[in-house]
Amino acid sequence: MTELNQVKVQVLLDIINSSAHQAIAEYNKTGHGVPGIDAGTLHPLDSATDTLALRKAIRLLEGACEQLNTILAPPQHTAYNFVNNFNWACIDVALQSRIADVLDKHPQGLSVDALANAVDLDKAKIARVLRVLALRGCFKEVKRDVFANTRLSLVLKSKSNVAAYIQRHRDFAKYATVLHETMTDQDFARSSEVDKTPRAFALRKEGKDDKFWEMDDEARDIFHRSMAGYSEIQSCSAVLHHYPWDNVSSVVDVGSGTGAMSIPLAKMFPNLRITNQDLPEAVELSRNTWEKNAPEALRGGHIEFVPLNFLEESPVVGKDVYYLRSIIHDWPDNESMVILHNIRKVMAPNSRVLIHECVLLRPFEEPDVGDYEFSKAPEHTLLNFGSHTPHHLDMVMWLCFNGKERTLNEIKNIAASAGLALTQTYDLVGTMLLEFQIAQD
Repeated sequence: MTELNQVKVQVLLDIINSSAHQAIAEYNKTGHGVPGIDAGTLHPLDSATDTLALRKAIRLLEGACEQLNTILAPPQHTAYNFVNNFNWACIDVALQSRIADVLDKHPQGLSVDALANAVDLDKAKIARVLRVLALRGCFKEVKRDVFANTRLSLVLKSKSNVAAYIQRHRDFAKYATVLHETMTDQDFARSSEVDKTPRAFALRKEGKDDKFWEMDDEARDIFHRSMAGYSEIQSCSAVLHHYPWDNVSSVVDVGSGTGAMSIPLAKMFPNLRITNQDLPEAVELSRNTWEKNAPEALRGGHIEFVPLNFLEESPVVGKDVYYLRSIIHDWPDNESMVILHNIRKVMAPNSRVLIHECVLLRPFEEPDVGDYEFSKAPEHTLLNFGSHTPHHLDMVMWLCFNGKERTLNEIKNIAASAGLALTQTYDLVGTMLLEFQIAQD
């Protein structure tokens, strides 16, 4: 057994080496080489819409590195590392005080005294926060008590959509602190209702109402920016390159938000007829976003905006594709079935439903997945390539909505209840695109 364990360690080392070289090759293809950890500018690949090959390499690299640490480190060391992490709190300080914005005006660095004056915080405490983050390559101390941005800290600037999403994690942490209480509370413990979430429980303790979808204009703008940021983090734009959109004439973006998916889709495929559907307030915000970011698409006459409550109504009739990104995971099973059933009622015979979500893999499960394409993790690596991100997103869905990320079979079963059958899968790393058509009797 000892020899076998050593073989497994060597396999992991080989995966780390090969996946790192694959990532290096992807950076070199751009002609800009590999970015430095203290680089003060973004790399061209950081904003590219198709980084699937790079992300596949990083998925292997991250998973193998973490698994190797877990094998070789004492268990008490690893267990403590699970909780000994306040990077999120330091990031929150940087976001709320807009440190990256201030440092952006001083690329050579700014003294902690001047920085503290600019953001009205104690200089010693700011320095402690920045030194925690600098250990991970987020900000850098260019000389004693002088700090500057790095490629990593630049995504924390206040106008960044990614920053808008990261900042929401402050609330997630608050909801997580009552998780065990909700699992033992008489009203919450065995409920999957949307009003029996850890979020609702935490707010009730504060004497507040849980009205997640009732937002003022500012909150709504931040929410939709954060959803665009989530799309960037998950590189959801890979779907633009890896689905055969050339064979599609019309698309309905169900729960479209402000067009995080549909705007780049219209720019890449200008002849597509695209219908944006969401709640009335979101549709109005979406129209404004399109006018700002894609006015040429609006002038083409191929874009329409139609209000929709997908729990109560069906989307527009007879389109080629009904696309749902990060919609089903927001809802418990019953509501998810209603959403898909409302779509099924208006589908044409050749219409397709595209569900773009995280898909969980679990041991001892998925007995009838079939021959659909899955990227299998190499032997001796952990399930899901050792990545915990999909399962952490599953926790976010639970905390906020009593929703969940699902396995392929769970999604297939929900779709089958609406009369839909899975026809194709696309591994986009982090998320999967699942194509469904009307089930044949």
